[in-house]
Amino acid sequence: MTVAAQKETLGFQTEVKHLLHLMIHSLYSNKEIFLRELISNASDAADKLRFEALSNDSLYDGDSELKIRIAFDKDAKTITISDNGIGMTRSEVQEHIGTIAKSGTKQFFEALTGEQAKDSELIGQFGVGFYSAFIVADKVTLTTRKAGADKSEGVRWESAGEGDYSIESVEKATRGTEIVLHLKEAETEFLDGYRLRSIVRKFSDHISLPIVMDKEVAPSYGEEDEAETEEKPVPEIVEETVNSAAALWTKARQEISEDDYTQFYKHVGHDYQDPLTHIHSKVEGTNEYTLLLYVPSHAPFDLWDRDAKHGVKLYVRKVFITDDAEQLMPRYLRFIRGVIDANSLPLNVSREILQQSKQISAIKSGAVKKVLSMLEHLAKDEPEKYTTFWAQFGAVIKEGPIEDHANKARVAKLIRFASTHNDTDKQDVTLEDYVSRMKEGQEHIYYVTADSFAAAKNSPHLEIFRKKDIEVLLLSDRIDEWLVSNLDEFDGKHLQSVAKGDLNLGALEDEEEKAQQEEINKDFETVVTQIKDVLGDKVSDVRLSHRLTESPACLVADVYGMSLNMERIMKDAGQMMGMGMGRKPVFEINPHHALITRLKAEQDDARFADLTHILLDQAVLSEGGQLDDPAAFVHKLNGLLQGLLNPLAHPFPIKAVGRKALPTLLPSIPQRRNFPRHAKHAVIFYYLCVVKCQYLWQRIKRINAKVLGIIGCHRNPCGFGNIYRRHGMPASITFWI
Repeated sequence: MTVAAQKETLGFQTEVKHLLHLMIHSLYSNKEIFLRELISNASDAADKLRFEALSNDSLYDGDSELKIRIAFDKDAKTITISDNGIGMTRSEVQEHIGTIAKSGTKQFFEALTGEQAKDSELIGQFGVGFYSAFIVADKVTLTTRKAGADKSEGVRWESAGEGDYSIESVEKATRGTEIVLHLKEAETEFLDGYRLRSIVRKFSDHISLPIVMDKEVAPSYGEEDEAETEEKPVPEIVEETVNSAAALWTKARQEISEDDYTQFYKHVGHDYQDPLTHIHSKVEGTNEYTLLLYVPSHAPFDLWDRDAKHGVKLYVRKVFITDDAEQLMPRYLRFIRGVIDANSLPLNVSREILQQSKQISAIKSGAVKKVLSMLEHLAKDEPEKYTTFWAQFGAVIKEGPIEDHANKARVAKLIRFASTHNDTDKQDVTLEDYVSRMKEGQEHIYYVTADSFAAAKNSPHLEIFRKKDIEVLLLSDRIDEWLVSNLDEFDGKHLQSVAKGDLNLGALEDEEEKAQQEEINKDFETVVTQIKDVLGDKVSDVRLSHRLTESPACLVADVYGMSLNMERIMKDAGQMMGMGMGRKPVFEINPHHALITRLKAEQDDARFADLTHILLDQAVLSEGGQLDDPAAFVHKLNGLLQGLLNPLAHPFPIKAVGRKALPTLLPSIPQRRNFPRHAKHAVIFYYLCVVKCQYLWQRIKRINAKVLGIIGCHRNPCGFGNIYRRHGMPASITFWI
């Protein structure tokens, strides 16, 4: 097949069509970024050639002076960006130009803000920079040839930015890529040498590759030549390097301005925002290297993709080696951007050598310590910046104690938590802060885990701690369960879950409380045994609770078991976990709660079983768990509610619904002479249960106090029922009382 016969027209991938439409019609407020993106791509192509040529010098084909050239033609209204880098094959052109990875595209579109200036800056960050050419061009022609390929294996790609593109095989004398932009009528401002140079110096000055442009220079004449000639001198065309073309990290720190550091970060980080902070350090000795590392001011779109390429580029004596150097930075620091230039590694280093090299291990260890020092400085001296950092990267830093045992203690000091000290979801409490506020005699650092801050803050396990004013850390990030399982102590203090094991506050409990607890335990032995018989193997044990003061019951994990929250996380991850697997939870009941007191007095076995199961299901729900049989729970609850309908409907017809019905209900009660005050309270309580459950929930503490007073006065349910019968009310009102 001849070269000319290999032309074909293909349609763009759907995602590319969407992206092109966006480029052409929306992202036009910062048009000059097209040049930055195309220069960045050319620089990457040169870096790749350098790396490949380490093992195959023939790829240079006698031309090892790598550069990027920019030219413009006012008559043709074109701008040309060319490089002599690695180039592409036909299949690579189709792969990289005709399609985009769907995952990256989806993230790109989700990140768009609607503000043109910000959105246009996102282009490079998401690896779709080539398409920015269509912001200023109505047609783009790309010609390329892979290094090492024959000149007949060139490829030409062309598109008007609409639904399709053409691709054909052509002859190309030199390797590398040339991109010709056919400018739109409204974009001729870029056909100016000064304009193009200013853009290069603004965005790409610190690219280590020379960026060259032709420049007209007036010819120099001697005095005699100048006198003899009458013709207008023809200017000479010389090649001018526009950028500084120096590796920034090789310069002394005092020679670099903050703006230089910022612009270099935007280049290597493909970011449009300024970095939060940076560190520039040169390590000398047996293992010499220079590092220039940055902390971004915002999280990248792929932060939670642990398999994505890291943001640190490895160079060996200013020669790019790889940007996939996972060995240089642990995954919990995957947000770090920048470069590490090692002088002591061989130029022909391979990725296999990277994985096995002791020198790389030493560089990684040193780089991690430098980053941690940078973060420690930020936390101590610039707390506002650290607050910004924690909001963006805090959950990732929590992976540190899990992955980096050598630096576990240092990372632990960087972690911030929410706690009951301020009771807000703001994570600003350090473990050092917590330890400094521990009560005299307190031996543990207490924490609770949940799937949301609200669930953690309102956990029933906190009740005794709030009563005694003992601070508890509120952990609601998904990573927190793994964090506390790997960070078992800090500063000699053991971390203890308030939802695990038999709570023992030690010196924080007085002897009188312990004596009362022993007496109550004896009084409730029979009830505990009955509950065990009813629940069977649904729980591992039933016991009276030391931690509840307001709730009737809760679930407690075994001290070495998996929390209910952890079970739920594992289940969401595809692991078949649940109450039916692993260690069963312990069911704790609050002997001081009215419902438990009523349960103790219940004589009907079926009703006792129903109430017990409802209390268990409520405990599961309060933990944020899911019921094994929600229908059974609803059925039992409906049975209780139905028992309330008749006594309320018979003596006191409900004339309105909701809280406003109370004024209608209350006047009818005193009309019955000698109607006890506590009976009035009971009627109101059950009316609220049936008519306005939400109102009941909001006022539950107040109502429970009244019910407790009723039960305290009338522990005999039959006697209490007789009160209602004397006043013309059905005895079934005693179903709950």
